[in-house]
Amino acid sequence: MLTARASGVLVVVLILEIPLATNTAAAEENVSCPPGRPACVIVADAPGSPGTTANSPDEADTAKSSCRIPDTLIGAGKPMACTSEFGVWSNTDGCYYELLDPQPPASDPVWEGHYPDGAIYHWVCFGYQGTGGGTGWRATPPTGLAGPMVSPAQLAQRAVELLRLEGPEIGMAPQAGRTGLVGLPVWLWTAARPRTWGPVSATASVPGVSVTATGRAQRVVWSMGDGHSVTCTGPGTPYREALGNRRSPDCGYVYTQPSVTEPGGRYRVTATTTWRVTWAGGGDSGVITLTRSSSTTAEIGELQVLIS
Repeated sequence: MLTARASGVLVVVLILEIPLATNTAAAEENVSCPPGRPACVIVADAPGSPGTTANSPDEADTAKSSCRIPDTLIGAGKPMACTSEFGVWSNTDGCYYELLDPQPPASDPVWEGHYPDGAIYHWVCFGYQGTGGGTGWRATPPTGLAGPMVSPAQLAQRAVELLRLEGPEIGMAPQAGRTGLVGLPVWLWTAARPRTWGPVSATASVPGVSVTATGRAQRVVWSMGDGHSVTCTGPGTPYREALGNRRSPDCGYVYTQPSVTEPGGRYRVTATTTWRVTWAGGGDSGVITLTRSSSTTAEIGELQVLIS
């Protein structure tokens, strides 16, 4: 594809694998060809050699286009395709913009210290002297890329989904498959992993707005299946055989009745974690409370004393 104007010639060349029969040294000074891009922008001071010409990016599509080069730039009023291989056109500054996907990591200097606000775009501009392309940060989406408005609260819900919070990873002694006894301590705990206890964070973004949510478990309520419950403000302490019949220091229970009358002869134990999720971004913030549950069973018997 080649575009040329008689005044201040602007040439946009799609580089395939065809060598350019031009003054290479002079052209290289005015070339914008970012790594990994399918196109380069070259601005020349004199017409190039004859070739196939067309109105960029596509003459047939641009004849009645509402997208045009702004009045303050070279080629003012020239119709442009509203979308092309370069991205989406902006009538405001005469550039095509494309949102980089995926976005660069937070450590990339291209963010200029603004992460996670705004977004990184690649652009190709027409009607300017000098190079017409680049990659960088913008606080808000360019005209044409804004799309439907999404509120920070809506993005927060998406960020919460990305947290993938889980119910407790139940630990219990006596463990499933073994029988406990009435009057002896039962230990309760959950594995303290990011998605079962926290903290865990995730970020949801649209062009120009990013919201980060962080989840932390606040407590676990253990419904023991016999009509009673235990509330623990921590994940609990895992049991070890060396502890014998000691009580848990922070999360435990003692059954007073056997489970023989329950379905399957076992109590149904359900652990429910309450999560506090804080979020911030887009000039707003908030708190969301969620619960996640897991279940297991406990078989409890009675100590039989034989008298002979």
